Amino acid sequence: MAYHLENRLVIGVSSRALFDLSRENEIFEKEGVDAYSQYQIEHESEVLKPGSGFCLIKSLLAINKLPSQEGRVEVIIMSRNSADTSLRVFKSIEYYGLDITRAALASGGPLAPYLNAFKTDLFLSAYEDDVMSAIQSNIAAGIICSDGIHTYDIENRRGQIRIAFDGDAVLFSDESERVYQKEGLEAFEQNERNNAMDPMKAGPFAKLLKTISDLQREFPPEEVPIRTALVTSRSAPAHERVIRTLRAWNVRIDEAFFLGGVEKKEVLEAFGAQIFFDDQAVHTTPASEVVPAARVPSMITK
Repeated sequence: MAYHLENRLVIGVSSRALFDLSRENEIFEKEGVDAYSQYQIEHESEVLKPGSGFCLIKSLLAINKLPSQEGRVEVIIMSRNSADTSLRVFKSIEYYGLDITRAALASGGPLAPYLNAFKTDLFLSAYEDDVMSAIQSNIAAGIICSDGIHTYDIENRRGQIRIAFDGDAVLFSDESERVYQKEGLEAFEQNERNNAMDPMKAGPFAKLLKTISDLQREFPPEEVPIRTALVTSRSAPAHERVIRTLRAWNVRIDEAFFLGGVEKKEVLEAFGAQIFFDDQAVHTTPASEVVPAARVPSMITK
């Protein structure tokens, strides 16, 4: 009988998002694919260190162990590695006890064409072109921030999964953001006042938020495995349209922070985010110093 991916939370994750491959990527960039392949084969017995997306993936897979949730989360390795160079990744998956059995290995080719085939809800990668293609196909996707320098307190972040989202161009469409970029803050705030009763259009992560919200409803309040937060640069009076949009979508946001220009980094650290999605590097770069972060590519020229 075929294994169906419908009605599951399907996460596609690249090997560079799951594990720390900064050294290996440096070899690839400086010496080319042959040197990279040889290095991976020569070091097959060495376990890779966790990468920026590791904690999130491990925690999401733990949902499958909850009552009536077996098989609810499916994680698929989606990598530009070849099958020949992927053994080290699979050995590391086995070492950490991750229940990941499926993979799409493109041997340097683009991964985006396979995302819909695997019914992907979220795609995490280090390649901007793959992520951009995913966004254009209405799949939530982020470029994982990984510099090989910052590490996270993985063990203490286990337990309830905490996911934080920016608003405009992430959960919501970029229409309001375009007003801000073109005409400035005053015009943006007036636009939001004028349209406070009109729900915003869905952004690339709206469907993922709805999927998470549906999953949350299956648990008693004290047992919900995922907690979400909206962390936005909006402030009053632009807050009302956000609240009414979420209400119209009938989705749940557990915590909301309307920061009005206050830096997001410390709020995200206090929230304990296992991943933060934002469309601007000015937010994801400092955030990635304290929590895993992923940039959502935007179509707006900034």
